[in-house]
Amino acid sequence: MSKVIIIGAGGVGTVVAHKCAQNPDVFNEIVIASRTKSKCDAIAKAIGASNISTDSVDADSVPQLVELLRRHKPDLVINVALPYQDLTIMDACLECGVNYLDTANYEPKDVAHFEYSWQWAYRERFEKAGLTAILGCGFDPGVSGVFTAYAAKHHFSEMEYLDIVDCNAGDHGKAFATNFNPEINIREITQNGRYYQDGKWVTTGPLEIHAPLNYPNIGARDSYLLYHEELESLVINFPTIKRARFWMTFGQEYLTHLRVIQNIGMARIDEVEYNGVKIVPLQFLKAVLPNPQDLGENYKGETSIGCRIAGKDKDGNPTTYYIYNNCSHEEAYKETGMQAVSYTTGVPAMIGAMMFLTGKWVKPGVHNVEEFDPDPFMEQLNKQGLPWHEVHNCDLEVDKI
Repeated sequence: MSKVIIIGAGGVGTVVAHKCAQNPDVFNEIVIASRTKSKCDAIAKAIGASNISTDSVDADSVPQLVELLRRHKPDLVINVALPYQDLTIMDACLECGVNYLDTANYEPKDVAHFEYSWQWAYRERFEKAGLTAILGCGFDPGVSGVFTAYAAKHHFSEMEYLDIVDCNAGDHGKAFATNFNPEINIREITQNGRYYQDGKWVTTGPLEIHAPLNYPNIGARDSYLLYHEELESLVINFPTIKRARFWMTFGQEYLTHLRVIQNIGMARIDEVEYNGVKIVPLQFLKAVLPNPQDLGENYKGETSIGCRIAGKDKDGNPTTYYIYNNCSHEEAYKETGMQAVSYTTGVPAMIGAMMFLTGKWVKPGVHNVEEFDPDPFMEQLNKQGLPWHEVHNCDLEVDKI
């Protein structure tokens, strides 16, 4: 028998709950918990499975989290709450002897800074406790790391150039909306870009480097170089990589709104005083923007996310390789009531949990997804709604940038 607690009842948490419920042979008991229990109740009601229960917890509070875990005694916590809450949840897992999985690395509330150092610092404690912690098990980070590990295992003797490419070619009909938590999304894309080159990190201005890239079934889209956390672990775990970059598409209307938001100070993450009350402008903006959970019904189009890799094949010859998934917003909504950005994050989180609970990804300590065997995970992607495709010896386009 296996039991999981899903902490977080947003779009991704909704998808995780749906997908866990679709695999009752692995997920015998499912608990959904968040600060607002009514959100959890709504998800459970929509799914209608008898093995789902709900609870409330403030994920900023270690004592509340400890009480929750001791009450339910799960085998694994699936953390799809805010990245600010990763460490409190990990602390509670250590105190209660519970294994851990998340989809995004920790970041402090007061600084938009993305790195794994805070969570990697927990390695020895999880290892001594005999507990497994799986970091970054969404799509990017997540599947992007598994794709890279799969390429290394089956197709390359040396991977030299890695470009992770992320395109959302969907249209939700809103003037401006973010596809996941607005606060996290805007913090991420307004920071300096960064990429790895010949053993060093190179910093660029925000969205400074961009070029049109072609995506399967979509065509050319302007793609912008960002820093993304999986680059940090991938260049460590695959030391033959000479250059690693991350690209994401943005439309001009989105970028215009973003520029205005920054120019008028609404992207600030420090406190300001308004009518005698201290508020964080970005958090206020989040409250008035469309809720990403509500975008799915009218969302058209698809996402395309993959890895473009160049290096030497198993025989030492030069080779290129492109592995990707395209996901339909409409199909994701039909299945789970959420759009494809939530779907592509939630499905891999469920699969990572499945890998742990079935004994395929069990390794005491704190680990990124590429440190595990990619094959059983890749098999489940095809079965659980995110089929992948390979192209060998192709023009990767990114070589020209």
